[in-house]
Amino acid sequence: MKTAVRHMLWTIVAMLFAGSAAAQDFKVTLLGTGSPNPLFERFGMSTLVEAGSEKLVFDVGRGSTIRLWQAHVPLGSVTATFISHFHSDHTVGIPDLWLTGWIQRPFGMRKGPLVIYGPKGMTAMMADLQRAYAADIAIRSVDEKDPLEGVAVEAHDYDEGVIYAKNGVKVTAITVDHGDVIKPAFGWRVDYGGRSVVLSGDTRYSPHLIEAAKGATLLIHEVSAAAPDLLAQSEIATAIFAHHTSPQQAGQVFGQTGPKLAVYSHLVLIGDATHAPPSLDELVRQTRETYAGPLVVGSDLMQFDVRQDEVRVTDPPKTR
Repeated sequence: MKTAVRHMLWTIVAMLFAGSAAAQDFKVTLLGTGSPNPLFERFGMSTLVEAGSEKLVFDVGRGSTIRLWQAHVPLGSVTATFISHFHSDHTVGIPDLWLTGWIQRPFGMRKGPLVIYGPKGMTAMMADLQRAYAADIAIRSVDEKDPLEGVAVEAHDYDEGVIYAKNGVKVTAITVDHGDVIKPAFGWRVDYGGRSVVLSGDTRYSPHLIEAAKGATLLIHEVSAAAPDLLAQSEIATAIFAHHTSPQQAGQVFGQTGPKLAVYSHLVLIGDATHAPPSLDELVRQTRETYAGPLVVGSDLMQFDVRQDEVRVTDPPKTR
């Protein structure tokens, strides 16, 4: 009798564990939610999507490798990396992810090539980086015996459409509008297990993105805001603002796509010596002019458990 009871209890525990593991099989971590402004609390733009066995990084801004390791993800374990466009605040972390991920210590340990996808020019950029860091590669391969297979590069140029399909995970590139001279620029839709995450990339209000994001479980969108009098006085502020989506416009995007959860990342909050950047409360207030649904203002290391019927949010751990 006792044996049967123990067996039943272990069966229940196993079922609960399996259910918990299944619920965690599609997770998003905000590695960086900032802009080119070098803020300690908001690193450069980057997002980690873990779906099944895939670990995918979208954009590699300043400090994204530090956030990866803070999230207990070795740099060398990243399955593939995707770049939205070639603004430096989305690419400066590439050499760090590539070369530090190659070092054979717990934070690195890559054994195969860095797999990276980007708009036309990605292959050329990676070839140039290989030339730029040739001395470092030569030194470490001899001095530290780091395997050359782990510093190899598998680069791909992509256009709109399905660009990655592996282990049940599908990544679709979406053309977005980041301005007349910043072309191409992309967002992405990641589909896995009947759920989907859409990352807007850098964009103005984009009907094309809205169409691609309909039915998404989680929509992570960029946003920009500035004081009206600053926009009236500053050509630089106006030019920056014109390349992005206002809170009111983002609210329209959320309302037209209807995700289970809308999240802000890549916060381009514009200020100067005499104008403070808009507060997060003001950002939400402006969004509520056009959208009343579920909304979270993202922060670095915030995580999202993407389930069939909901998205659960875990706030980032407090750091010293």
